[in-house]
Amino acid sequence: MATAEVDSGRAAVEAGPHLSPEERAELGRNARSTAPRSSHADWTPASDRPDPIELLEQQAATRVPELVPIRYGRMAASPFAFFRGAAYVMASDLAETPTSGFRAQLCGDAHLSNFGGFASPERDLLFDLNDFDETLPGPWEWDVKRLMASIAIAGRDRGFSAKQRRTILLGSAEAYRMSMQRLAGMGELSIWYERVDEKVLTARLGSDATERQVKQFEKTVAKAKVKDSTRAFAKLTSTVDGEPRIISDPPLIVPVSELLPKGEISDFHERMHTLLVEYRKTLPIDRGRLFDRYRYVDLARKVVGVGSVGTRAWVILMIGRDSGDPLFLQAKEARPSVLEPFCGKSEFGNQGQRVVEGQKLMQAASDIFLGFLRTTGIDGKRRDFYIRQLWDWKTSAEVQSMLPSGMALYGRLCGWTLARAHARSGDSVAVAAYLGNGDAFDRSLTEFAERYAEQNDQDHLALLEAIESGRLEAIAGI
Repeated sequence: MATAEVDSGRAAVEAGPHLSPEERAELGRNARSTAPRSSHADWTPASDRPDPIELLEQQAATRVPELVPIRYGRMAASPFAFFRGAAYVMASDLAETPTSGFRAQLCGDAHLSNFGGFASPERDLLFDLNDFDETLPGPWEWDVKRLMASIAIAGRDRGFSAKQRRTILLGSAEAYRMSMQRLAGMGELSIWYERVDEKVLTARLGSDATERQVKQFEKTVAKAKVKDSTRAFAKLTSTVDGEPRIISDPPLIVPVSELLPKGEISDFHERMHTLLVEYRKTLPIDRGRLFDRYRYVDLARKVVGVGSVGTRAWVILMIGRDSGDPLFLQAKEARPSVLEPFCGKSEFGNQGQRVVEGQKLMQAASDIFLGFLRTTGIDGKRRDFYIRQLWDWKTSAEVQSMLPSGMALYGRLCGWTLARAHARSGDSVAVAAYLGNGDAFDRSLTEFAERYAEQNDQDHLALLEAIESGRLEAIAGI
Protein backbone atom coordinates (compact mmCIF):
# COMPACT_ATOMS: atom_id res chain seq x y z
CA MET A 1 0.00 0.00 0.00
CA ALA A 2 1.31 3.43 -0.90
CA THR A 3 1.98 5.87 1.92
CA ALA A 4 -0.47 8.35 0.39
CA GLU A 5 -3.28 5.80 0.74
CA VAL A 6 -2.42 5.22 4.38
CA ASP A 7 -2.34 8.96 5.07
CA SER A 8 -5.70 9.50 3.41
CA GLY A 9 -7.10 6.75 5.60
CA ARG A 10 -5.79 8.52 8.68
CA ALA A 11 -7.48 11.73 7.60
CA ALA A 12 -10.77 9.92 7.03
CA VAL A 13 -10.87 8.23 10.41
CA GLU A 14 -9.85 11.39 12.28
CA ALA A 15 -12.49 13.47 10.53
CA GLY A 16 -15.26 10.89 10.98
CA PRO A 17 -16.34 11.60 14.58
CA HIS A 18 -16.84 15.29 13.80
CA LEU A 19 -19.33 14.56 11.03
CA SER A 20 -22.94 13.50 11.51
CA PRO A 21 -23.69 9.76 11.54
CA GLU A 22 -25.34 10.15 8.14
CA GLU A 23 -22.23 11.82 6.68
CA ARG A 24 -19.97 9.17 8.16
CA ALA A 25 -22.15 6.42 6.75
CA GLU A 26 -22.03 8.08 3.34
CA LEU A 27 -18.22 8.06 3.50
CA GLY A 28 -18.35 4.33 4.17
CA ARG A 29 -20.70 3.56 1.29
CA ASN A 30 -18.68 5.73 -1.07
CA ALA A 31 -15.52 3.79 -0.20
CA ARG A 32 -17.01 0.76 -1.97
CA SER A 33 -16.35 2.47 -5.30
CA THR A 34 -12.57 2.59 -4.72
CA ALA A 35 -12.32 -0.70 -2.82
CA PRO A 36 -15.27 -2.96 -3.70
CA ARG A 37 -16.01 -5.50 -1.02
CA SER A 38 -15.48 -8.22 -3.60
CA SER A 39 -11.89 -7.02 -4.07
CA HIS A 40 -10.97 -8.37 -0.62
CA ALA A 41 -11.26 -11.91 -1.94
CA ASP A 42 -8.16 -11.47 -4.07
CA TRP A 43 -4.83 -12.91 -3.10
CA THR A 44 -2.16 -13.49 -5.69
CA PRO A 45 1.48 -13.04 -4.66
CA ALA A 46 3.24 -10.24 -6.50
CA SER A 47 5.97 -11.18 -8.94
CA ASP A 48 8.45 -9.33 -6.73
CA ARG A 49 7.07 -10.70 -3.45
CA PRO A 50 9.87 -10.75 -0.86
CA ASP A 51 11.28 -14.15 0.05
CA PRO A 52 9.54 -15.03 3.35
CA ILE A 53 12.71 -16.70 4.63
CA GLU A 54 14.68 -13.52 4.01
CA LEU A 55 12.11 -11.58 6.02
CA LEU A 56 12.53 -14.01 8.92
CA GLU A 57 16.30 -13.68 8.65
CA GLN A 58 15.99 -9.89 8.81
CA GLN A 59 14.11 -10.21 12.09
CA ALA A 60 16.64 -12.70 13.44
CA ALA A 61 19.56 -10.32 12.91
CA THR A 62 18.81 -8.37 16.09
CA ARG A 63 17.56 -11.23 18.25
CA VAL A 64 19.43 -13.34 20.81
CA PRO A 65 21.45 -15.61 18.48
CA GLU A 66 21.28 -18.77 20.59
CA LEU A 67 17.48 -18.51 20.80
CA VAL A 68 16.72 -18.00 17.10
CA PRO A 69 16.99 -21.77 16.29
CA ILE A 70 14.28 -22.37 18.90
CA ARG A 71 12.06 -19.90 17.06
CA TYR A 72 12.59 -21.69 13.75
CA GLY A 73 12.00 -25.05 15.44
CA ARG A 74 8.69 -23.88 16.85
CA MET A 75 7.59 -22.34 13.55
CA ALA A 76 8.47 -25.53 11.67
CA ALA A 77 6.10 -27.62 13.79
CA SER A 78 3.03 -26.93 11.61
CA PRO A 79 1.61 -24.41 9.12
CA PHE A 80 -0.32 -22.77 11.98
CA ALA A 81 2.83 -22.50 14.08
CA PHE A 82 4.60 -20.94 11.09
CA PHE A 83 1.76 -18.46 10.68
CA ARG A 84 2.02 -17.42 14.33
CA GLY A 85 5.64 -16.43 13.78
CA ALA A 86 5.16 -14.86 10.35
CA ALA A 87 3.41 -11.59 11.20
CA TYR A 88 6.08 -9.66 9.30
CA VAL A 89 5.58 -11.84 6.22
CA MET A 90 1.84 -11.25 6.21
CA ALA A 91 2.21 -7.51 6.90
CA SER A 92 4.33 -7.28 3.77
CA ASP A 93 1.66 -9.16 1.83
CA LEU A 94 -1.26 -7.13 3.20
CA ALA A 95 0.44 -3.91 2.12
CA GLU A 96 -0.42 -4.89 -1.46
CA THR A 97 -4.13 -5.54 -0.80
CA PRO A 98 -7.04 -3.09 -1.22
CA THR A 99 -8.40 -1.12 1.74
CA SER A 100 -11.41 1.11 2.30
CA GLY A 101 -9.23 3.98 3.54
CA PHE A 102 -10.45 3.89 7.17
CA ARG A 103 -7.96 3.28 9.95
CA ALA A 104 -8.10 2.02 13.50
CA GLN A 105 -5.60 0.99 16.13
CA LEU A 106 -4.50 -2.48 14.99
CA CYS A 107 -3.36 -5.43 17.02
CA GLY A 108 -1.05 -6.22 14.10
CA ASP A 109 -1.06 -9.94 14.92
CA ALA A 110 -4.73 -10.80 15.43
CA HIS A 111 -4.61 -14.59 15.02
CA LEU A 112 -6.71 -17.06 17.00
CA SER A 113 -4.08 -17.70 19.68
CA ASN A 114 -3.67 -14.01 20.45
CA PHE A 115 -7.13 -13.79 21.98
CA GLY A 116 -7.78 -15.05 25.47
CA GLY A 117 -8.84 -14.50 29.04
CA PHE A 118 -7.27 -12.39 31.79
CA ALA A 119 -8.30 -10.63 34.99
CA SER A 120 -9.64 -7.10 34.98
CA PRO A 121 -8.69 -4.72 37.81
CA GLU A 122 -12.15 -5.44 39.24
CA ARG A 123 -11.28 -9.18 39.28
CA ASP A 124 -13.63 -10.17 36.50
CA LEU A 125 -12.44 -12.63 33.89
CA LEU A 126 -12.43 -10.81 30.55
CA PHE A 127 -12.03 -12.15 27.03
CA ASP A 128 -10.09 -9.89 24.68
CA LEU A 129 -7.07 -9.50 22.46
CA ASN A 130 -4.02 -10.20 24.58
CA ASP A 131 -0.91 -9.57 22.46
CA PHE A 132 0.05 -6.11 21.27
CA ASP A 133 3.72 -6.40 20.28
CA GLU A 134 2.85 -5.23 16.76
CA THR A 135 0.13 -2.69 17.54
CA LEU A 136 0.02 0.41 15.34
CA PRO A 137 -2.68 2.45 13.59
CA GLY A 138 -3.49 1.06 10.15
CA PRO A 139 -6.23 -0.27 7.84
CA TRP A 140 -8.77 -2.19 9.92
CA GLU A 141 -9.03 -4.82 7.19
CA TRP A 142 -5.52 -6.08 7.94
CA ASP A 143 -6.44 -7.35 11.41
CA VAL A 144 -9.59 -9.00 10.09
CA LYS A 145 -7.70 -10.71 7.29
CA ARG A 146 -5.05 -12.03 9.67
CA LEU A 147 -7.74 -13.41 11.96
CA MET A 148 -9.60 -15.03 9.09
CA ALA A 149 -6.44 -16.54 7.61
CA SER A 150 -5.57 -18.00 11.01
CA ILE A 151 -8.97 -19.70 11.14
CA ALA A 152 -8.50 -21.26 7.71
CA ILE A 153 -4.98 -22.43 8.57
CA ALA A 154 -6.02 -23.81 11.97
CA GLY A 155 -8.94 -25.61 10.34
CA ARG A 156 -6.63 -27.22 7.82
CA ASP A 157 -4.25 -28.24 10.60
CA ARG A 158 -7.16 -29.90 12.39
CA GLY A 159 -8.22 -31.76 9.24
CA PHE A 160 -11.55 -29.95 8.83
CA SER A 161 -13.23 -30.29 5.46
CA ALA A 162 -13.49 -27.35 3.06
CA LYS A 163 -17.22 -27.15 3.85
CA GLN A 164 -16.57 -27.07 7.59
CA ARG A 165 -13.93 -24.37 7.21
CA ARG A 166 -16.21 -22.28 5.01
CA THR A 167 -19.00 -22.43 7.60
CA ILE A 168 -16.60 -21.36 10.37
CA LEU A 169 -15.11 -18.56 8.27
CA LEU A 170 -18.46 -17.16 7.15
CA GLY A 171 -19.70 -17.14 10.73
CA SER A 172 -16.57 -15.39 12.00
CA ALA A 173 -16.69 -12.68 9.34
CA GLU A 174 -20.41 -12.23 9.94
CA ALA A 175 -19.74 -11.79 13.66
CA TYR A 176 -17.28 -8.99 12.94
CA ARG A 177 -19.69 -7.31 10.52
CA MET A 178 -22.77 -7.64 12.73
CA SER A 179 -20.86 -6.49 15.78
CA MET A 180 -19.65 -3.40 13.92
CA GLN A 181 -23.23 -2.73 12.82
CA ARG A 182 -24.43 -2.90 16.40
CA LEU A 183 -21.58 -0.70 17.66
CA ALA A 184 -22.31 1.87 14.95
CA GLY A 185 -25.67 2.53 16.58
CA MET A 186 -24.21 3.06 20.05
CA GLY A 187 -22.93 6.16 21.83
CA GLU A 188 -19.20 6.64 22.24
CA LEU A 189 -19.21 5.91 26.00
CA SER A 190 -21.29 2.79 25.44
CA ILE A 191 -18.71 1.53 22.94
CA TRP A 192 -15.93 2.28 25.41
CA TYR A 193 -17.63 0.32 28.18
CA GLU A 194 -18.30 -2.74 26.00
CA ARG A 195 -16.58 -5.89 27.22
CA VAL A 196 -16.85 -9.66 27.14
CA ASP A 197 -16.76 -10.89 30.71
CA GLU A 198 -17.58 -14.24 32.23
CA LYS A 199 -21.31 -13.48 32.35
CA VAL A 200 -21.42 -12.50 28.68
CA LEU A 201 -19.44 -15.60 27.71
CA THR A 202 -21.75 -17.82 29.74
CA ALA A 203 -24.83 -16.28 28.13
CA ARG A 204 -23.43 -16.71 24.63
CA LEU A 205 -22.33 -20.27 25.28
CA GLY A 206 -25.64 -21.11 26.87
CA SER A 207 -27.51 -20.52 23.63
CA ASP A 208 -24.98 -21.97 21.19
CA ALA A 209 -22.73 -24.47 22.97
CA THR A 210 -23.16 -28.14 23.73
CA GLU A 211 -23.21 -29.40 27.31
CA ARG A 212 -19.66 -30.69 26.83
CA GLN A 213 -18.46 -27.29 25.63
CA VAL A 214 -20.08 -25.53 28.58
CA LYS A 215 -18.35 -27.90 31.02
CA GLN A 216 -15.02 -27.36 29.26
CA PHE A 217 -15.53 -23.60 29.50
CA GLU A 218 -16.25 -23.83 33.23
CA LYS A 219 -13.12 -25.94 33.69
CA THR A 220 -11.03 -23.40 31.76
CA VAL A 221 -12.37 -20.51 33.86
CA ALA A 222 -11.61 -22.33 37.12
CA LYS A 223 -8.09 -23.11 35.93
CA ALA A 224 -7.48 -19.51 34.86
CA LYS A 225 -8.48 -18.09 38.23
CA VAL A 226 -5.63 -19.87 40.00
CA LYS A 227 -3.01 -18.88 37.43
CA ASP A 228 -1.45 -15.93 39.21
CA SER A 229 1.82 -14.79 40.81
CA THR A 230 1.36 -17.18 43.73
CA ARG A 231 1.18 -20.14 41.38
CA ALA A 232 4.12 -18.82 39.34
CA PHE A 233 6.08 -18.48 42.59
CA ALA A 234 5.42 -22.13 43.48
CA LYS A 235 6.37 -23.31 39.99
CA LEU A 236 9.31 -21.07 39.12
CA THR A 237 11.20 -20.49 42.37
CA SER A 238 13.15 -22.25 45.11
CA THR A 239 14.76 -20.97 48.30
CA VAL A 240 18.51 -20.30 48.30
CA ASP A 241 20.18 -19.08 51.49
CA GLY A 242 16.81 -18.09 52.88
CA GLU A 243 15.83 -15.99 49.85
CA PRO A 244 13.58 -17.03 46.94
CA ARG A 245 15.35 -17.41 43.61
CA ILE A 246 14.10 -18.20 40.10
CA ILE A 247 14.88 -21.79 39.13
CA SER A 248 17.18 -22.27 36.16
CA ASP A 249 15.73 -24.27 33.26
CA PRO A 250 17.96 -23.46 30.26
CA PRO A 251 17.46 -22.46 27.56
CA LEU A 252 13.85 -21.54 28.42
CA ILE A 253 14.54 -19.87 31.78
CA VAL A 254 18.01 -18.59 32.63
CA PRO A 255 18.59 -16.51 35.80
CA VAL A 256 20.64 -13.37 35.31
CA SER A 257 23.22 -14.85 37.69
CA GLU A 258 24.06 -17.37 34.96
CA LEU A 259 24.29 -14.75 32.21
CA LEU A 260 26.79 -12.43 33.90
CA PRO A 261 30.27 -12.87 35.38
CA LYS A 262 30.04 -13.33 39.16
CA GLY A 263 31.76 -10.03 39.79
CA GLU A 264 29.03 -8.12 37.97
CA ILE A 265 25.94 -9.75 39.49
CA SER A 266 25.75 -7.62 42.62
CA ASP A 267 26.10 -4.37 40.66
CA PHE A 268 23.42 -5.52 38.21
CA HIS A 269 20.90 -6.22 40.96
CA GLU A 270 21.59 -2.76 42.40
CA ARG A 271 20.99 -1.23 38.98
CA MET A 272 17.67 -3.07 38.75
CA HIS A 273 16.38 -1.02 41.65
CA THR A 274 17.09 2.16 39.66
CA LEU A 275 15.46 0.75 36.53
CA LEU A 276 12.32 -0.22 38.40
CA VAL A 277 12.07 3.31 39.73
CA GLU A 278 12.06 4.52 36.11
CA TYR A 279 9.39 1.97 35.18
CA ARG A 280 7.30 3.07 38.15
CA LYS A 281 7.12 6.59 36.70
CA THR A 282 5.04 5.22 33.80
CA LEU A 283 2.35 3.87 36.16
CA PRO A 284 -0.63 5.90 37.41
CA ILE A 285 -0.01 7.32 40.89
CA ASP A 286 -2.21 4.78 42.70
CA ARG A 287 -0.56 1.82 40.93
CA GLY A 288 2.85 3.28 41.70
CA ARG A 289 2.04 3.42 45.39
CA LEU A 290 0.98 -0.22 45.26
CA PHE A 291 4.19 -1.13 43.43
CA ASP A 292 6.22 0.54 46.18
CA ARG A 293 5.02 -2.12 48.60
CA TYR A 294 7.08 -4.75 46.76
CA ARG A 295 10.83 -5.23 46.76
CA TYR A 296 12.94 -6.58 43.91
CA VAL A 297 14.39 -10.07 44.46
CA ASP A 298 15.49 -11.77 41.23
CA LEU A 299 15.48 -11.70 37.43
CA ALA A 300 15.68 -14.34 34.68
CA ARG A 301 15.52 -14.46 30.89
CA LYS A 302 12.52 -16.43 29.65
CA VAL A 303 11.64 -17.76 26.19
CA VAL A 304 8.03 -16.97 25.32
CA GLY A 305 5.64 -17.65 22.44
CA VAL A 306 6.55 -18.46 18.85
CA GLY A 307 7.04 -15.22 16.95
CA SER A 308 8.58 -13.56 20.02
CA VAL A 309 11.31 -16.14 20.52
CA GLY A 310 14.71 -14.48 20.32
CA THR A 311 13.50 -11.10 21.53
CA ARG A 312 14.56 -10.25 25.07
CA ALA A 313 11.97 -11.28 27.63
CA TRP A 314 12.58 -11.27 31.38
CA VAL A 315 10.64 -12.38 34.42
CA ILE A 316 11.08 -10.20 37.50
CA LEU A 317 10.38 -11.57 40.98
CA MET A 318 9.11 -9.09 43.56
CA ILE A 319 8.09 -9.81 47.17
CA GLY A 320 5.48 -7.91 49.19
CA ARG A 321 4.85 -8.43 52.89
CA ASP A 322 6.53 -11.87 52.88
CA SER A 323 7.30 -14.85 50.62
CA GLY A 324 3.60 -15.66 50.56
CA ASP A 325 2.94 -12.38 48.79
CA PRO A 326 4.88 -12.57 45.49
CA LEU A 327 4.52 -10.48 42.35
CA PHE A 328 5.89 -11.78 39.05
CA LEU A 329 6.32 -9.23 36.30
CA GLN A 330 7.30 -9.84 32.69
CA ALA A 331 9.49 -7.32 30.89
CA LYS A 332 9.31 -7.94 27.14
CA GLU A 333 11.42 -6.26 24.49
CA ALA A 334 9.41 -3.90 22.29
CA ARG A 335 10.79 -3.50 18.80
CA PRO A 336 9.31 -1.45 15.95
CA SER A 337 6.03 -2.98 14.79
CA VAL A 338 6.11 -5.21 11.72
CA LEU A 339 3.49 -2.82 10.34
CA GLU A 340 5.83 0.19 10.50
CA PRO A 341 7.39 -0.18 7.02
CA PHE A 342 3.88 -0.13 5.55
CA CYS A 343 1.91 2.16 7.92
CA GLY A 344 4.53 4.66 9.02
CA LYS A 345 6.41 5.16 12.28
CA SER A 346 4.72 5.21 15.65
CA GLU A 347 3.97 8.57 17.23
CA PHE A 348 5.76 7.28 20.32
CA GLY A 349 9.55 7.40 20.48
CA ASN A 350 9.63 4.54 22.98
CA GLN A 351 8.45 1.25 21.47
CA GLY A 352 7.37 0.06 24.90
CA GLN A 353 5.06 3.04 25.16
CA ARG A 354 3.72 2.21 21.69
CA VAL A 355 2.69 -1.22 22.95
CA VAL A 356 1.24 0.11 26.21
CA GLU A 357 -0.80 2.87 24.60
CA GLY A 358 -2.04 0.58 21.83
CA GLN A 359 -3.07 -2.06 24.34
CA LYS A 360 -4.98 0.46 26.46
CA LEU A 361 -6.74 1.76 23.37
CA MET A 362 -7.87 -1.66 22.16
CA GLN A 363 -8.54 -3.63 25.35
CA ALA A 364 -11.65 -3.20 27.48
CA ALA A 365 -9.35 -3.22 30.54
CA SER A 366 -5.62 -3.66 30.97
CA ASP A 367 -3.15 -5.02 33.52
CA ILE A 368 -2.78 -2.71 36.53
CA PHE A 369 1.02 -2.92 36.25
CA LEU A 370 1.21 -2.21 32.51
CA GLY A 371 4.11 0.20 31.96
CA PHE A 372 7.28 0.67 29.93
CA LEU A 373 11.01 1.25 30.21
CA ARG A 374 14.11 2.05 28.18
CA THR A 375 17.34 0.56 29.45
CA THR A 376 20.81 -0.61 28.52
CA GLY A 377 21.00 -4.40 28.39
CA ILE A 378 23.75 -6.71 29.59
CA ASP A 379 25.21 -6.46 26.08
CA GLY A 380 25.51 -2.67 26.39
CA LYS A 381 22.73 -1.86 23.88
CA ARG A 382 19.75 0.40 24.56
CA ARG A 383 16.36 -1.25 24.14
CA ASP A 384 12.72 -0.55 24.92
CA PHE A 385 10.56 -2.84 27.03
CA TYR A 386 6.98 -3.02 28.21
CA ILE A 387 6.14 -4.54 31.57
CA ARG A 388 3.05 -6.33 32.88
CA GLN A 389 2.19 -9.15 35.26
CA LEU A 390 3.47 -12.53 34.12
CA TRP A 391 0.28 -14.37 35.07
CA ASP A 392 -2.99 -12.80 36.13
CA TRP A 393 -5.70 -15.32 35.30
CA LYS A 394 -4.25 -15.51 31.80
CA THR A 395 -5.68 -18.27 29.65
CA SER A 396 -5.99 -19.04 25.95
CA ALA A 397 -7.97 -21.48 23.86
CA GLU A 398 -6.41 -24.77 22.81
CA VAL A 399 -6.76 -24.21 19.08
CA GLN A 400 -4.85 -27.38 18.28
CA SER A 401 -7.57 -29.55 19.84
CA MET A 402 -10.74 -27.73 18.71
CA LEU A 403 -13.57 -29.50 16.94
CA PRO A 404 -15.43 -27.72 14.12
CA SER A 405 -18.30 -26.66 16.38
CA GLY A 406 -15.87 -25.29 18.96
CA MET A 407 -13.87 -23.35 16.41
CA ALA A 408 -17.09 -21.95 14.98
CA LEU A 409 -18.05 -20.60 18.41
CA TYR A 410 -14.55 -19.32 19.08
CA GLY A 411 -14.21 -17.69 15.65
CA ARG A 412 -17.43 -15.75 16.16
CA LEU A 413 -16.29 -14.64 19.59
CA CYS A 414 -12.98 -13.42 18.17
CA GLY A 415 -14.76 -11.60 15.33
CA TRP A 416 -17.07 -9.86 17.80
CA THR A 417 -14.15 -8.91 20.05
CA LEU A 418 -12.00 -7.56 17.21
CA ALA A 419 -14.82 -5.32 16.00
CA ARG A 420 -15.20 -3.86 19.49
CA ALA A 421 -11.45 -3.26 19.72
CA HIS A 422 -11.46 -1.45 16.36
CA ALA A 423 -14.55 0.61 17.22
CA ARG A 424 -12.76 2.16 20.21
CA SER A 425 -10.41 4.07 17.89
CA GLY A 426 -11.88 3.75 14.38
CA ASP A 427 -15.06 5.04 12.80
CA SER A 428 -17.59 2.30 13.48
CA VAL A 429 -20.30 4.12 11.54
CA ALA A 430 -18.25 4.45 8.35
CA VAL A 431 -16.89 0.92 8.58
CA ALA A 432 -20.33 -0.55 9.27
CA ALA A 433 -21.77 1.29 6.26
CA TYR A 434 -18.91 0.02 4.12
CA LEU A 435 -19.54 -3.57 5.28
CA GLY A 436 -23.29 -3.32 4.64
CA ASN A 437 -26.11 -5.61 5.68
CA GLY A 438 -25.45 -8.39 3.19
CA ASP A 439 -22.75 -11.06 3.23
CA ALA A 440 -20.59 -9.71 0.38
CA PHE A 441 -17.70 -8.92 2.73
CA ASP A 442 -18.09 -12.23 4.58
CA ARG A 443 -17.81 -14.23 1.36
CA SER A 444 -14.82 -12.22 0.15
CA LEU A 445 -12.90 -12.67 3.40
CA THR A 446 -13.67 -16.38 3.38
CA GLU A 447 -12.19 -16.68 -0.11
CA PHE A 448 -9.16 -14.61 0.88
CA ALA A 449 -8.55 -16.73 3.97
CA GLU A 450 -8.44 -19.97 1.99
CA ARG A 451 -6.19 -18.48 -0.66
CA TYR A 452 -3.81 -17.10 1.93
CA ALA A 453 -3.81 -20.44 3.78
CA GLU A 454 -2.46 -22.00 0.60
CA GLN A 455 0.25 -19.33 0.47
CA ASN A 456 1.09 -20.02 4.10
CA ASP A 457 1.44 -23.73 3.33
CA GLN A 458 3.99 -22.87 0.64
CA ASP A 459 5.87 -20.54 3.00
CA HIS A 460 5.93 -23.21 5.69
CA LEU A 461 7.40 -25.67 3.20
CA ALA A 462 10.00 -23.05 2.28
CA LEU A 463 10.99 -22.88 5.95
CA LEU A 464 11.31 -26.66 6.15
CA GLU A 465 13.47 -26.66 3.01
CA ALA A 466 15.66 -23.88 4.42
CA ILE A 467 16.18 -25.94 7.57
CA GLU A 468 16.84 -29.13 5.59
CA SER A 469 19.39 -27.39 3.36
CA GLY A 470 21.24 -25.92 6.32
CA ARG A 471 20.37 -22.33 5.46
CA LEU A 472 18.62 -22.05 8.85
CA GLU A 473 19.38 -23.86 12.06
CA ALA A 474 16.37 -25.14 13.98
CA ILE A 475 15.95 -26.80 17.35
CA ALA A 476 12.72 -28.77 17.63
CA GLY A 477 10.80 -29.81 20.68
CA ILE A 478 11.69 -26.91 22.97
